[in-house]
Amino acid sequence: MNDAPTDDRNVELMERSARFIPGGITSTNRRIDRPLVFVESSGSKVTDANGRSYIDYNCAFGATILGHCHPAIAEAVSASLRTLDLVGLSATEVEGQLAQALVELIPSAEQVMFVNSGSEATYHALRLARAVTGRKFIVKFQGGYHGWYDYVAMNVITEKSRIGTRQTMSAGTLQAAAEHTIVARFNDAGALRELFQRQGHEIAAVIIEPIQHNIGAVRATGSFLHDLREVTREHNSILIFDEVITCFRHAMGGYQAICGIEPDLTTIGKAIANGVPISAVVGRRELIRRCAPPPVGDVFLAGTFNGAPFAAAAALATIEELGKPGSYERLYGLGDAMRRGLDDIFARVGITAQAGGYGSVWLPYFMKGAIDRYEDLLDNDSALDVAFRIAMIDKGCLTTPTPLKRYNFTLAHTEVDLAHTLQAAEDTLRDFGRQRHRPNQKSRTAEIVHG
Repeated sequence: MNDAPTDDRNVELMERSARFIPGGITSTNRRIDRPLVFVESSGSKVTDANGRSYIDYNCAFGATILGHCHPAIAEAVSASLRTLDLVGLSATEVEGQLAQALVELIPSAEQVMFVNSGSEATYHALRLARAVTGRKFIVKFQGGYHGWYDYVAMNVITEKSRIGTRQTMSAGTLQAAAEHTIVARFNDAGALRELFQRQGHEIAAVIIEPIQHNIGAVRATGSFLHDLREVTREHNSILIFDEVITCFRHAMGGYQAICGIEPDLTTIGKAIANGVPISAVVGRRELIRRCAPPPVGDVFLAGTFNGAPFAAAAALATIEELGKPGSYERLYGLGDAMRRGLDDIFARVGITAQAGGYGSVWLPYFMKGAIDRYEDLLDNDSALDVAFRIAMIDKGCLTTPTPLKRYNFTLAHTEVDLAHTLQAAEDTLRDFGRQRHRPNQKSRTAEIVHG
């Protein structure tokens, strides 16, 4: 990776943006501990305003699964805009084609409603669950992230002293809304059953990331998902899989196609269109049909950009590319190789750490021991985690400089990228060892950086 020029164009452009945009960025989770303004992207690389290239492992928080500026996606979007742009009334052919494709791919999907972001998808899924059940309460799990709105924006990365209490993420949260959310313990079937014995008649829905990717990659066990499916059926509550991250990243049918558990509703987004904005709520016909226009439906779901033709075209092109032989084998192979390489480095350098992840998602945890839920991650050395990430950015490997955040591979990443990253990781950790003390970095464990 080439060194940044002395004349810092990044600083100039960031300062200009900050005059008009608070902090210079339009989404809190994009913050990075230095001024970086990106001007070009291609494949596995992004380039900043100083002309420095980075291997991108943030990948738009996992959305760009094919790589940046993929020619098939660019052509699909361009062709769509040359033929049919946004139409505000009735339907388009391409959104119907995409809905059919998703129903054929995702095991639990019988009908589909399109929106534009993961937060919108989970919001509408929860509203639909309340309408169907007539109940007010929802359940989420400590460590899970489902969007920025008041019902769910709580208890992702939580201070140790606040575990077991409701900790909202934003000023201005309407407490009356937040108080109808119950925060449960992940991978604890006994506690879940006790909760439903006490309050099951009031619970409209349980929403879960089957892999908690906002704290790295903490997987729900098969037995826990089985018990969760069973207890929600027993109490006529709606089970929602939040697969905004996992669907298309780990399989086009989502993690449900891997684990064999079918929820009532599923939310998808991010990688569905390789970074072009489109998301969806999919699920059982008798539930989704409540979102139809009156008099058939009574759950209001609207949006000018829902199912926009260019976004639907991008999603169909993504499906075609991911459906080519060997796509997921390559993604999983890169992830496996990175995790093996990191564990070898940790052993050689003699550092307390382990490689985590699943499929094409990977990260270092600076701790030892089993990781079954967020509470286990309180042992992660957050200061070392942040210092490692910042040093890796300095070495040309772009990631979120916040503890527990995942790194992602795309189909555009190469074995050369992998080798460079492993060497950068080993050099970084050996540098830390030579310093004879842990880097003095401020911990950001409890900050809100999700995606």
